[in-house]
Amino acid sequence: MSQQRGSDPSGRLPAAFHVPGSSSFTDFVRDHAPEVLPGSRPLPAGAVPAHGGPFTGGPGGGQPPHATTIVAIVCEAGVVMAGDRRATAGNMIAQRDIEKVFPADDHSCVGIAGTAGLALEMVRLFQVELEHFEKLEGALMSFEGKANRLSTMIRGNLGLALQGLAVVPVFAGYDLEAGRGRIVSYDVTGGRYEEVDHHSVGSGSVFARGALKKLFRPGMSAAAAVRVAVEALWDAADDDSATGGPDLLRGIWPVVTVVTAQGYQRVTDAEVAAVVDAVVANRRGNPGGRPQESTEGASGA
Repeated sequence: MSQQRGSDPSGRLPAAFHVPGSSSFTDFVRDHAPEVLPGSRPLPAGAVPAHGGPFTGGPGGGQPPHATTIVAIVCEAGVVMAGDRRATAGNMIAQRDIEKVFPADDHSCVGIAGTAGLALEMVRLFQVELEHFEKLEGALMSFEGKANRLSTMIRGNLGLALQGLAVVPVFAGYDLEAGRGRIVSYDVTGGRYEEVDHHSVGSGSVFARGALKKLFRPGMSAAAAVRVAVEALWDAADDDSATGGPDLLRGIWPVVTVVTAQGYQRVTDAEVAAVVDAVVANRRGNPGGRPQESTEGASGA
């Protein structure tokens, strides 16, 4: 914080840091520097039309980059989350290798869809929020608490969402108390919803969800769930131009993570590439879906 906010010229912490308060980092910032929170910064006049539609003018219609498709699957060991790597701005590809799945803490992850810049800022704030709570309280926040905190952050962005800058993440992780993987989805108002077995968000979610319904099997292993996640992203990219499929020429693979009782782990690019190669081999000559014998193999636990 600057000297205008009462910082000591000697370099000591400002008085605000010595006042007892909530264990929420977001609440602390809201009390002492609310203008730095994503939802508290107003857009410049005329940046968006009065009706709340998208930006106009400039490359890609002048729209900010948007992240697209995320899938999450409950497996026997916990939960798998995967996201494609494409960000779009209108009809333009803004970035080919953006990352959309991040660790929230040691036992949870969050995937982003919507306005990329705001979503990335919200994820960083969420990560600090959980770390801040753990340091002050000396204990991990419960899965329910983490899901509720993220809901509050999304609700704080409602003003920008109504102007076309929406952020719609999906949260998942291993619930240490319940001993199982869980998935939570949200709407732009911050409403949270418990999902069963699997879920997807983003522009390609309707196609990914169809694949998940066909390929999901209760009790599947983490490896099988990773395969299903890649299949679902492949189907989304096949029908949704805003979703990027695996880029074999550039070596750009989906971000795939597994969260179990042992913690968060990102699947290596080499492992994802091997799964992609298997999907390509099985779909060669049958691009709309894989052969029946391969479908049966995906259900193994």
